[in-house]
Amino acid sequence: MATSLIYRTRPGYELAMRVLYGRHYHARYSTIAEIIREESSVLDVCCGPGTLFTRYLKEKRVQYTGLDINSGFISNLHKSGARAEVRDLRDDMILPPADYVVMQASLYHFLPDPAPVVDQMLGAARLQLIIAEPVRNLAASQNRLLRLAGRLLTNPGSGEQPNRFTEATLEAFFAPYRSHVLRSMLIPGNREKIYVLRP
Repeated sequence: MATSLIYRTRPGYELAMRVLYGRHYHARYSTIAEIIREESSVLDVCCGPGTLFTRYLKEKRVQYTGLDINSGFISNLHKSGARAEVRDLRDDMILPPADYVVMQASLYHFLPDPAPVVDQMLGAARLQLIIAEPVRNLAASQNRLLRLAGRLLTNPGSGEQPNRFTEATLEAFFAPYRSHVLRSMLIPGNREKIYVLRP
């Protein structure tokens, strides 16, 4: 299945993220990196081009594994020295264990029911599961053209996903996981919300 333009190259993806997050682009990664201990193991689910590893975790000497549906992103991650694997979680949700399991800006791809994916990630996490999810989205814009762009530009290869979380619906989704949630926070700019869960 054809991917949207922004998922075809790492530079294209990075440019789109920089435009969306503006001056808070760095914070969306550094906030997560600060949680992860040096020399720990990290499983990055739906890792995209692996920016979290290449720019924020590599210097912490973590044992990193990235999983993504995009074979181009995975190939580039291999070149950076990372362990990475092409994986479509809709077909194979069995995840290798790691100290930290991370999913960034991808939970909406599993709507309307992302709970099985969260359950699998919780089962794989030895220390913490970190989920960062957008709560302000172009796809929810009042502008019809922006809504259309948000829908058409976010196909990673698994199909268009018109549904998105708001802060309220994300909070409602995590309500049954209350006993696992250590903390939640909005990143600077309030575009993404991070949930840190213990297994």
